[in-house]
Amino acid sequence: QVQLVESGGGLVQAGGSLRLSCAVSGVIVSSTVMAWFRQAPGKEREYIAAINWRAGTTYYADSGKGRFTISKDNAKKSVNLEMNSLKPEDAAVYYCSATRVWPGNRVRPRNMDYWGQGTQVTVSS
Repeated sequence: QVQLVESGGGLVQAGGSLRLSCAVSGVIVSSTVMAWFRQAPGKEREYIAAINWRAGTTYYADSGKGRFTISKDNAKKSVNLEMNSLKPEDAAVYYCSATRVWPGNRVRPRNMDYWGQGTQVTVSS
């Protein structure tokens, strides 16, 4: 079992930055990939970025390229999402997730095995 707890969400002005963190506990196997998704009201949950827990290899969806950076801290057992140049359309609940079998492409919520409770990000224009 893996437990995930997000933090760092809040209200930010357009153009600003936020750093989300996901505290990870439980059993992490070498194949585990951690990912961030987001879900805005009335929209499907959207994959943003992922990182391989052992190798540190990162993956980005088009929505996450350029302004978002995913990283991990093995000592703190956490995964972070640095978000820059935020836009009002980035407002959503952001979720941390984990899977032991990474699909490689066409990443969908159903590919993930574990989820955090989410953290709200609000971007004012």
